[in-house]
Amino acid sequence: MVIQSKRVWTAGQFIAAQVVAEDGKIADVLPYDSLPVDEDYGNLRILPGFIDVHTHGAYGFDTNDAEPEGLRNWMRRIPQEGVTAILPTTVTQMPDVLTAALANVAAVVRGGYEGAEILGVHFEGPYLDMDHKGAQPPEAIAKPSVEQFQQYQKAADGLIRYITLAPEHDDGFALTKYCCKTGVVVSMGHSSATYEQALMGIANGATSMTHVFNGMTGFHHRKPGLVGAAFRVRDVYGEVICDGCHSQPAALNDYFQAKGRDHVIMITDSLCAKYCPPGGGYQLGGHDVEIGEDGLARLAGTDTIAGSTLRMNRGLRILVEEAMVPFDAAVNACTINPARCLGVDDRKGRIVAGCDADLVVLKDDYEVLQTYCRGKAMLK
Repeated sequence: MVIQSKRVWTAGQFIAAQVVAEDGKIADVLPYDSLPVDEDYGNLRILPGFIDVHTHGAYGFDTNDAEPEGLRNWMRRIPQEGVTAILPTTVTQMPDVLTAALANVAAVVRGGYEGAEILGVHFEGPYLDMDHKGAQPPEAIAKPSVEQFQQYQKAADGLIRYITLAPEHDDGFALTKYCCKTGVVVSMGHSSATYEQALMGIANGATSMTHVFNGMTGFHHRKPGLVGAAFRVRDVYGEVICDGCHSQPAALNDYFQAKGRDHVIMITDSLCAKYCPPGGGYQLGGHDVEIGEDGLARLAGTDTIAGSTLRMNRGLRILVEEAMVPFDAAVNACTINPARCLGVDDRKGRIVAGCDADLVVLKDDYEVLQTYCRGKAMLK
């Protein structure tokens, strides 16, 4: 396959180039018009495929549902918003539900699927703080336990790659250190941690923060909290939900200004209701949620935010056009930064020879014209 455009994103800029893909990999990046092409995208932007490390579901499916066809359908269809790799994300629930969800992801990975690549599982909870649980079900919140986590990881066939936990409840940072030792990214979130406790979590192996600003201690000039740590510690990653609702665009701009271009990770935190009609009839962690006309999810009958229906391409538009984040920083947040955080930047997040041929072709209005998952065109 040979495609080309006058705006191919590589080396932090747009260049006129051809991308040659063979066997799912980028074989060559050549000057524009070097070879006959299969598709000429003219002046449209070709970017690395988007990576969503925090997403619970879409199309009526939730990771906790443990339905193989629901998961396969999600992976097959999610490239419509430019996503080429993903961490299906659990939500706090009882052990039997979480075990089934993890086993389902493992079974689908073993059995095969099409579309976006499952890079692993994001295990959000149950090791969270009650005061900052957000919409996570309180009855299922548990004390961090290495032994229990080992059982979950066994059910997942080792696919848990990323965990959200409240560091202040991890006695001796035992689970944090265990995860760090076994290659699982520890992200601090849904937490009442002080600034000082956050620093100790980082000192013991945490390398990310979950949906910065949401589900954590806020910033005060005498008590910086987790948000203060997210701003201050520049080389720790931080997820942000870029729907303009979870965090106002000015706050998004502030965070990027403080953090720089290399450690912010755009996420959707999307629920099963993404691509479904607004209203009720949806659940998160066994609790009813309602989707407003603004696309925001709330626990039924309350103002408690319970996730989003954000699409990654629209998040990129909000960052650039509303939050006024520089384009390179915004693109990094949904491509190379999550890849580096997960340790897969040797093959993901870049348009470079030898990397996977994961590509998204964007129109000027940020709508997706085509997505290639390991060289295969997904939108026909």
